[in-house]
Amino acid sequence: MDFSVIMNMHAIFRGDSGATGAPTPMDPRPRRRTRLWIAVAAVAILLAAGWMILGRPQPAPQVIDQTPPVTIIVPGVKPVPMVISATGNLSATRDMPVGISGEGGTVVQVLVDAGDHVRSGQILARIDKSVQVEQARQLDASIRAAKADALLAQAELDRAQALVGRGFISKADIERKVATRDSARAKVSVAEAQLGEMKARIARLDVRAPAAGVVLERSVEAGQVVGSASTALFRIAKDGAVEMRALFAEQEISRLKVGLTAEVTPVGSNQSVPGRIWLISPIVNPQTRQGEARIALPPNPAVRPGGFASVRILGGTADQPVLPESAIMNDAEGSYVMVIGADDKVQRRAVKLGEVSRDGVAIASGLTGAEQVVMSAGAFLTIGEKVKPVRASATAAAR
Repeated sequence: MDFSVIMNMHAIFRGDSGATGAPTPMDPRPRRRTRLWIAVAAVAILLAAGWMILGRPQPAPQVIDQTPPVTIIVPGVKPVPMVISATGNLSATRDMPVGISGEGGTVVQVLVDAGDHVRSGQILARIDKSVQVEQARQLDASIRAAKADALLAQAELDRAQALVGRGFISKADIERKVATRDSARAKVSVAEAQLGEMKARIARLDVRAPAAGVVLERSVEAGQVVGSASTALFRIAKDGAVEMRALFAEQEISRLKVGLTAEVTPVGSNQSVPGRIWLISPIVNPQTRQGEARIALPPNPAVRPGGFASVRILGGTADQPVLPESAIMNDAEGSYVMVIGADDKVQRRAVKLGEVSRDGVAIASGLTGAEQVVMSAGAFLTIGEKVKPVRASATAAAR
């Protein structure tokens, strides 16, 4: 309602006269009516304002979705080269200890050192043989004496047989002389056998290589007294052949075959040496659940028997999930990934890692490939937290 109209009406009720301007007597009833109209007008204004404020329809409050989006990848499976890794010791394929084969004595000369190549039968060390040489000379002299006795006995027998026909020698004498001759000849044979034995004993005083190869260890010096009870004086790798004896888990050794190629890396070296499996142990250690595979290696200065090395063997292919490195995390319990379950809640899944390649990290166990795996930033999620999975694009997944 217009306020000017109200004022005009108020003037009328007061009895204002614009023509004459003469005052009129005061009447209390118009004044009460004026107040009533002012109150009605104020109430009307308040009602109009209230309708404008409260009667207008208010918009519905907006609900904000605070569920965090998470980029996921469903890896599936793909053929992955099965590279089997292990560690083991380097050793000679045929490690031959060489010691004393005779009665021993004082070492007078050592002719080889560790690392030398030797041929079969080569003298490695000499032992004093002066006493044995004199004994051999004595036996040689006894042979000559026995031969002289045998010749004399034969001559006497010949003369006696010439006199048998004349009756000067009895048949019994002839038999005695034959026996004497045979005894002298036997003494010659005995002396010759004794001399042969002594020469063999003298020859055994020389420490010789039983086969061609490389001297791995020398543990004797000139002046040392050695005997048959002494430890080995030398160790020789037959033909210089070296191998690696690697230990594999029970489930891995079942995938190995003789003839598979291998890459052996000695500790402290960045050079890999090619090798080949030539023997697989027919048994598995019941305590460690491991089996041994022996890998033949070519001659190489980096391969030293007694050292330690790692090996990688390509054992075919297997279908496995492959994940980017950003999806894999590690802690004291091992490797794990975060997966999103059917209720869109975060779950932890322990995994065993396989081969690492340009495509990513193969998962040897723990995933089937159908899971929704958090692609990155899984460490910032809480187990059981509800998230909004957003599948990564093919380009992002490939990166």
